[in-house]
Amino acid sequence: MTAAHREQIQRFKVMGAGIFSLLLALGVARFAYTPLLPLMQQQAGLGLAEGGWLAAINYAGYLSGALIASLISDLHLKDRLYRIGMVVAIASTLMMGLTTDLWLWLASRYLAGLSSAAAMLLGTGLILNWLMRHNHRPELGIHFSGIGLSIAGCSAAVWLMTPTLDWRTQWLAFSALACLLIVPALRWLPAPDNSGLTASGRKLEDAPPSPLFLRLFMAAYFCAGVGYVVSATFIVAIVNQLPGMAGHGAMIFLAIGIGAAPACISWDFIARRTGELNALILAAILQIVGILLPLAIGGLLPAIFAALLFGSTFVGMVSLVLTMAGRYYPTKPAKMMGKMTISYGAAQILAPAITGWLATQSGHYAGGLWLAAGVMVAGTLLLVVLKSIERRDAALSLQTCPQG
Repeated sequence: MTAAHREQIQRFKVMGAGIFSLLLALGVARFAYTPLLPLMQQQAGLGLAEGGWLAAINYAGYLSGALIASLISDLHLKDRLYRIGMVVAIASTLMMGLTTDLWLWLASRYLAGLSSAAAMLLGTGLILNWLMRHNHRPELGIHFSGIGLSIAGCSAAVWLMTPTLDWRTQWLAFSALACLLIVPALRWLPAPDNSGLTASGRKLEDAPPSPLFLRLFMAAYFCAGVGYVVSATFIVAIVNQLPGMAGHGAMIFLAIGIGAAPACISWDFIARRTGELNALILAAILQIVGILLPLAIGGLLPAIFAALLFGSTFVGMVSLVLTMAGRYYPTKPAKMMGKMTISYGAAQILAPAITGWLATQSGHYAGGLWLAAGVMVAGTLLLVVLKSIERRDAALSLQTCPQG
């Protein structure tokens, strides 16, 4: 076996570790809650507002993890916390099936949020650092296919199990699956390298954006977080409440996952041709359409199309933003990823709680979709403004460079 062949196998294993970590921490520990939410409301007495609070506390855990990631520079510490996070993902899933106590459910969702941050930020940062050190293209499309696979896999699992298993048994089944997923998530990710050099000896150097760019970028990502979280958390319940759509919510969540699974790779190619900011603007516009389509046009086929559109765009935006963080900070990508995710996570705490309150007042979740779409419009405008700031910063950089 040649050295190039061994390197390619190692790359596939590293990317595989990332995919399995997302399947574990985002799929089992996080996304299983969404298709199980209606079942828990029917069988476990979970109320509309309580369902919103459980989602909100999950994102509080995610935000806590983002804060931790933004403060840590040591790669070996990140690696240890990533591995602890995978174990926590299993524990948080098991807790959901062993109790009906709301406070313990809240604790479970908080821990699940922490484990999600371990996979999304620490794991992603370690993988991106490995790719750059080994002279691979710093793109995360393959890695983030794990998000779509997580959504689709959890949806399909709940759909298959619901006729025979109650909500509690399904959580226990997901716990057993988690014990299998953790093996490649841990074994296939090598220990990090702190040398600051690539495999060919080139030095990795950071090229951060201007403070104004970063502040507006975080604000735009906050809007993207609102656009994402309302549909990702409540879409099953929302679709089930639409006229003639009762019982189809799980199918719609499955369609989101199917749309998301290959999307990140596609957005990598789009960004190569258009630039990352243009790709983000396009994704945001299409996501707004995907959010509003189920409300604007009734019926199953428009809802499925909207779900495919939403799935293919929200995950593409996450992948593009975190890839940009790695380009700006190749030596410590998780630090900027953490800062961006603080913004994204803050939205994911506020929006589910507000949506739950709106649902309590109106008796349905549709108002949350209108809220999400409106905030996404504001975020899209911020991305357009960022294009001008990026051009300004590039011009200033040329003026300050020494003339040859």
